Amino acid sequence: MEALEGLKRSIHVTSEMQSLVKTMKVLAGLNIRQYERAAHSVAAYNRTIEMGLQVALRRLSEPLLPPQMPDNKLGVIVFGSDQGLCGKLNDVIVSHALRALRSLERRRTAELIIAVGQRAAGQLAASDKTVEATLEVPGSTAGITTTVHELLQRIEEARTRRGIGMFVLFYCKLVGGVFYRPSGVRLLPVDAEWIRSLKAKPWHSHVIPAFTLEPERLFHSLIREYLFGTLYGAAAESLASENAARLASMQVAERNIEDRLKALTSEFHQSRQAAVTSELLDIVSASEALAAKDARTAKPPDHDASIAA
Repeated sequence: MEALEGLKRSIHVTSEMQSLVKTMKVLAGLNIRQYERAAHSVAAYNRTIEMGLQVALRRLSEPLLPPQMPDNKLGVIVFGSDQGLCGKLNDVIVSHALRALRSLERRRTAELIIAVGQRAAGQLAASDKTVEATLEVPGSTAGITTTVHELLQRIEEARTRRGIGMFVLFYCKLVGGVFYRPSGVRLLPVDAEWIRSLKAKPWHSHVIPAFTLEPERLFHSLIREYLFGTLYGAAAESLASENAARLASMQVAERNIEDRLKALTSEFHQSRQAAVTSELLDIVSASEALAAKDARTAKPPDHDASIAA
């Protein structure tokens, strides 16, 4: 009976774990959709910014790019995760960033590394990289804005105070379902060819929007907004990838728990059947023993009385 009670407790605990895993799967799925929508929205926002740049560039004789700085100093931003149960996401993005840095550092010196996420920062430090700043991973779409503003502020300080002219960004990008891949993008300096292509790109209608700001001021404001959108999109994609990795881990855990629960349930039924069979055999054996005892102690018939009759 003690073995049966132990199996009952194991089944109960395993069932509770199964419920917890299912809840985490649902939350991960909801978060994926939330961050995917945010990424799609900011992509549409960046397309609008590009259209604004087209309009501003029509009033400028030459594209006014942000002040160019020596690109021999490198700034690096790595988006990782603060939480567990997300598989190898941090390993994937850190390994990708380190491979890219080995190539970039042949011509430049990594002067500033910013990690978003304690786990990514720890892995970078374990690879002999000096992480100067570690930011918390946003817990919602509202938190992304705060993180991006802090990144933009740190980038501006690094450019003005330390002369860092080139910034690269590494993050995981969701490619569908629970699959993601590492991605890297050059954040600064702004691609001059991209600006020229926007200037040469024909407008999609006969009516060009009007604006009252000075073209130079509008241009620089739009460039800053484009940087904001790029960082925001990377953060949203990274969070979507994190939850996709967590969903995949939960799916594996759910299958393992289901197998374990089936095994425990089968063992419980077999043990209970064995216990019932054992109890029935004990009852039958006891009944037979009592019957045999009654037969041995029964009084023999009176032969004299039978003869007299």
